[in-house]
Amino acid sequence: MGRERLTAFTDGVLAIIVTIMVLELRPPHGTSLHDLAELTPVFLSYVLSFLYVAIYWNNHHHFFHLAPRVDGAVLWANMHLLFWLSLVPFTTAWMGENHFAPVPTAVYGASLLAPAIAWVIMQTTIIRMQGADSPLRKALGRDRKAVISPILYLSGIGFSFVNTAVAGLMYLAVALIWLIPDRRIETALAAAEGASA
Repeated sequence: MGRERLTAFTDGVLAIIVTIMVLELRPPHGTSLHDLAELTPVFLSYVLSFLYVAIYWNNHHHFFHLAPRVDGAVLWANMHLLFWLSLVPFTTAWMGENHFAPVPTAVYGASLLAPAIAWVIMQTTIIRMQGADSPLRKALGRDRKAVISPILYLSGIGFSFVNTAVAGLMYLAVALIWLIPDRRIETALAAAEGASA
């Protein structure tokens, strides 16, 4: 089957995730800038999570250009990814409202690690479906970012119990690694378009 329904459904779910996160941003009870400043942890956790959801959406969009056809296994792998991403608003709110306390910060890290693992599972499922000549496998080559990311997440989870600021910086570092859409995918797409022209 074509990828269109999968990508459309994913777009809708990610839009709902962002909506839920923004609805957690409640205005302060007071009217001073001090009252507003007290919401800084909530706002910072929202910004980081919004960035993550945007990165997943952007890379998902690029990724599926190399997977124009999907099967049932890919559909389920994508649903697995969306399940873990759907928990991000909960962990975002818990961490922000508790001012980056150790346990919520660690759980937040785990909620970022889980979709990263789900992404690798989805990627592997697509490559298996595409077979030996998988365009996705050729485009990815050695996937260093996919190796580095879990290490940083696990380090951040551990540092949550030592220094939550360091943990937050590790989570941010992973986001910055993935911020620019995967150039390997864009290169493979350009090559495929050149070959078909």
